[in-house]
Amino acid sequence: MSSNPVAETVASLLPRAQAELAELVAFKSVADFTQFPRSESEAAANWIADALRAEGFTDVSLLDTPDGTQSVYGYLPGPEGAKTVLLYAHYDVQPPLDEAGWTTPPFELTERDGRWYGRGAADCKGGVIMHLLALRALKANGGVPVNVKVIVEGSEEQGTGGLERYAEQHPELLEADTIVIGDAGNFRVGLPTVTTTLRGMTLVRVRIDTLGGNLHSGQFGGAAPDALAALIRVMDSLRAEDGSTTVDGLDATGAWEGLEYTEEQFRADAKVLDGVGLIGGGSVADRLWARPAVTVLGIDCPPVVGATPSVHANARALISLRVPPGVDAAEATKLLQAHLEAHTPWGARVTTEQIGQGQAFRADASSPAYQAMADAMAVAYPGETMQYAGEGGSIPLCNTLAGLYPRAEILLIGLSEPEARIHAVNESVAPEELERLSVAEALFLRNYAAG
Repeated sequence: MSSNPVAETVASLLPRAQAELAELVAFKSVADFTQFPRSESEAAANWIADALRAEGFTDVSLLDTPDGTQSVYGYLPGPEGAKTVLLYAHYDVQPPLDEAGWTTPPFELTERDGRWYGRGAADCKGGVIMHLLALRALKANGGVPVNVKVIVEGSEEQGTGGLERYAEQHPELLEADTIVIGDAGNFRVGLPTVTTTLRGMTLVRVRIDTLGGNLHSGQFGGAAPDALAALIRVMDSLRAEDGSTTVDGLDATGAWEGLEYTEEQFRADAKVLDGVGLIGGGSVADRLWARPAVTVLGIDCPPVVGATPSVHANARALISLRVPPGVDAAEATKLLQAHLEAHTPWGARVTTEQIGQGQAFRADASSPAYQAMADAMAVAYPGETMQYAGEGGSIPLCNTLAGLYPRAEILLIGLSEPEARIHAVNESVAPEELERLSVAEALFLRNYAAG
């Protein structure tokens, strides 16, 4: 990368980082214990705790959070009077989805075409390794100049809020001058980026009932109200003709000011099929970072294989609504539930249940920590200037931390650039991004301590 001693150290540590990431990826740490054993998540948590102890962290502990999962905490004391920086990542991962769609096994880190493939490689087990690399590079080059707190969450992907509630109950634990969230990503490989806004989210389960039981479609079809058809009508009401999200009473006209996202680049990043149009109006950045977006995550109904000729008595769906900064997630939830109820046809019985929620987030990009990061990024990415982007996803903990520590500066960086394909099959991480961002984080900690 350069003759910078920190960069040279990180480069020398990459083989070890790859081996460690392989060990972490091998844990099937999906925090849905109806699908994956709790023991897999517990093993991942213990691996991280052992890694922190090996780096000299004191007070390493597994925190039993209210949602039944564990977060890993550690504290590394710095020089007397030094600032305190909190480094965040999460070790839980999304389910692998269709394992047959993976080119290589999802829980086996595999190098292919210059990238490392595996579930959690980028989101966010790679973030754990990034923090470790940065700290090791500093230790090898004069020491870590700040107090470091590390928190690695065990249920971020589930949105069940365990760490948020734990932090609220123990507000002193995660207090810091600056917080680095290692769960975002560059706008593209090689372009250093900090994420300054996150959309909030809500998850709502909707169920529709119309009959006492399924009926023969030949005998009753045409007059009997079909619950699945009613649910389809309801879900269709959530989109305008152009695909824009339409929830009654929810503003969908926001505009993004900052880094733009061309339609051509988005089509390539999202791998949109030829001839298929994008949905929504406004710029791509408006749609991703400044406006709400609804997604039907799942539907309970009979599969095609084995289906019978029946009018369905009930059906249900899980609906996600992403909300931009400036929109209260709790209010958006109420509007979504009211919309679902108002648009249910034929007098069908409808029930809605909120099962997850997180507020949107907006950072203060004018703070000194951002300048320290910009200077660090300029060294780690020669010839590039740090960019500011939004993120369509949600990290609910950000708002919890901002509320608990209003004077703390919060920066979001990470390994989830578009080619990483997080949450999808064949998730991967670019090792050069892991290398450069680890250098950037190390230099940031040094810059911040000196500032």
